[in-house]
Amino acid sequence: MKILERLLIEGRVSLRQMAHEFHTSTSTVSSRVTRLEQAGVITGYSVAVNFESLGYDLAAVTEIIVSKGKLSLTEKEIAKLPGVCAVYDVTGENDCIVVAKFRKREDLSAFAKGLLSMPFVERANTHVVLATVKEDFRLPL
Repeated sequence: MKILERLLIEGRVSLRQMAHEFHTSTSTVSSRVTRLEQAGVITGYSVAVNFESLGYDLAAVTEIIVSKGKLSLTEKEIAKLPGVCAVYDVTGENDCIVVAKFRKREDLSAFAKGLLSMPFVERANTHVVLATVKEDFRLPL
């Protein structure tokens, strides 16, 4: 847990630095990180990016209703679309929730219209995000 907590704070921290902080050997930290990777707990390493500073000023959350029996297929196709950050298979009135980011209004418009033109999408309700209060998927362990 200490290794995961440390990597969530700073993904570029060296194994040697963690070993020093945890008062253990570098090889111990290395073997534990390897085990976490092999177990699928650590699935990759990434950097936290402020997308607004790169021009992605528009974010949208879209609720989607899909024809019965075609949800998985449709979600996989949606996941391939430019700007899509997350695709969630959900319970409730909607079948799927999509979170996406865009640079221009035209990109958002093309995305929304593209969803509606997909063969098994029955309905899509897109919400434009006015302000991001919090966006951090690193949960405390």
